[in-house]
Amino acid sequence: MSNAESNDSGQNREVVKLVAFIAVLVLVLGFYFLLLGRIAFSLIGSGEVTGILIGIGVLLLPLVGVWVVVATVRAALAHQHLARRMHDEGRELDTSDLPRRASGRIEREAADALFDRVKAEWEADPDNWRVSYRLARAYDYAGDRARARETMRRAVALEKLERDQTR
Repeated sequence: MSNAESNDSGQNREVVKLVAFIAVLVLVLGFYFLLLGRIAFSLIGSGEVTGILIGIGVLLLPLVGVWVVVATVRAALAHQHLARRMHDEGRELDTSDLPRRASGRIEREAADALFDRVKAEWEADPDNWRVSYRLARAYDYAGDRARARETMRRAVALEKLERDQTR
């Protein structure tokens, strides 16, 4: 087995472990939401005003929780779709030669230089989902998670628009 095949096999195992972990978390959350729903209906069924109000409040918790889980999983799947396309096209950011801290994170100066380079690419073509994806990754490496999420949402929307136009 070649080194590349061994590396791909190791990455696949990591992905399977991560997906299994996420599946277990979703199942545990589902069980928790069911318990909360049961408690909420018990409180609502008590007939007392305070019990009904608290029951309605408790009933909202699993509804909000389900919405958060669904939105998070949908976003993760969309981001993974873009990552797969970028990898297949050979357009993923190469950070292998950048200096790293003991923690494994890219050193700040190197991350900032990478960000400046990718931002210049983005400024030349801001409506390209590939460049927006690369900018989101550069924001993440530079430590700006809020802008990374915002830019990744833009990349997802642009990629979806491109897919819809090619159909």
